[in-house]
Amino acid sequence: MPSTPALFLSHGSPMLALEENEAHRFLKGFGAQLGKPRAILSVSAHWETQIPVVSLAETPETIHDFGGFPQALFDMRYPAPGSPEVSERAGRLLLEAGFDVRAHPSRGLDHGSWVPLSLMYPQADVPVAQLSIQPDESPEHHYRLGQALRPLRDEGVLILASGSLTHNLRALFSTRREGLIEAPDWVVRFGDWMAEAVAEQRVDDLLNYRSRAPFAAENHPTDEHLLPLFVALGAGSPGTAGVPVHRSHTYGVLAMDAYAFS
Repeated sequence: MPSTPALFLSHGSPMLALEENEAHRFLKGFGAQLGKPRAILSVSAHWETQIPVVSLAETPETIHDFGGFPQALFDMRYPAPGSPEVSERAGRLLLEAGFDVRAHPSRGLDHGSWVPLSLMYPQADVPVAQLSIQPDESPEHHYRLGQALRPLRDEGVLILASGSLTHNLRALFSTRREGLIEAPDWVVRFGDWMAEAVAEQRVDDLLNYRSRAPFAAENHPTDEHLLPLFVALGAGSPGTAGVPVHRSHTYGVLAMDAYAFS
């Protein structure tokens, strides 16, 4: 069985599921391009815990963890089966790597998981397991999580780390009021720096992005939406550069970049 990649996807606004834009169109074709994995391990910025937690849900519910959006978004369901087997396997790998791990019996799919998956695999016929992030921990911690999970890629499991390359909600609300479409310089420069660091395999720079990347604090007032990137980075094969599979902007300030780590 060939290795599946580890992916970092920017899920942006929940409206990604409904709005026709570059990122929406990319994701609609990306599942077919990748092919159907045996299962998916989703690592979403919207499941935050103190220590790593895996979900054992057999039929995970669709969680609508947002407000103020059209009813059509709340009516959406993503009825993919769960994969307790993959969750248990991920938990064992993390335990072997020295992490303290817990299991949740019924955690559902938040929008960081089901929104991109509803576009990539609209038939909801690929089992989805889940792993939480730890917002109080460092990028290095999440990089080590990814390293521990790397064997899953040889077992037909797609590691899907879902966050956002940029995530400043205050700026987002401001620019939406102003009708901004073009990405401002502080967003573009941060995205370009990240793309160069990934291509050049500058792992140390990436793990220390907050002090080394331009406009890091402006693009990420808090870390949680970038932490999934480090999981995908760690799950990639050593010595192999990540590949940008998509770059665009939504509402000007949301960089929707996606990377594949083989």
